[in-house]
Amino acid sequence: MNSTAPAPGPQAVRVVDGARACVARVGLAKTTLDDVAREAGCARATVYRCFPGKQALLAALVAREAERLQTDVVTAAAATDTLGEAVTAVIATAAHALLTHDALAFVVAYEPELILPHLAFEREDAVLRTAATLVAPAFTRFLDPELATRLGEWIARLTLSYLCSPSDRVDLQNAAHVRRLVDDFVLPGFTRPLASEGKAR
Repeated sequence: MNSTAPAPGPQAVRVVDGARACVARVGLAKTTLDDVAREAGCARATVYRCFPGKQALLAALVAREAERLQTDVVTAAAATDTLGEAVTAVIATAAHALLTHDALAFVVAYEPELILPHLAFEREDAVLRTAATLVAPAFTRFLDPELATRLGEWIARLTLSYLCSPSDRVDLQNAAHVRRLVDDFVLPGFTRPLASEGKAR
């Protein structure tokens, strides 16, 4: 995220909050700027002063929620001492945030056609690249930036796969389940190169 961008004013924050509440209640397609204005307790003109249209408002909502998710996962990882613990914290925190997000839950349940195109082919690659960039700062204490970004993308692919196709054996909100997954399928690919590099030196 661009940390140099100015913080939105209080009116814009209320409008974005209103948009999230509306999407959680009626979905993306049925949410109107009139609905958002009522939810935010302001005039429709105020919404337009903050955002030029519905698409811009929804883009701002997505950007804010992504920034909040990044803050949550990086904060969770910062409280850990090892790479394995950090990866586990990131996956469990991200899964909980996504599974309990009211607006996202409505869209996934009732408007999947609006989400699915972003999870296929070139659009999926763009989503995964964005996710990798957001998550990478959680691992730069343990890995160089390139490896941290690669790990972020792998975690995003893994998490998305389990969220879209749940498994009876893996509950991403269960830290013990996630840690077993991390130890078996994530860490070997990122710790072996570090060990080999150390031997070469």
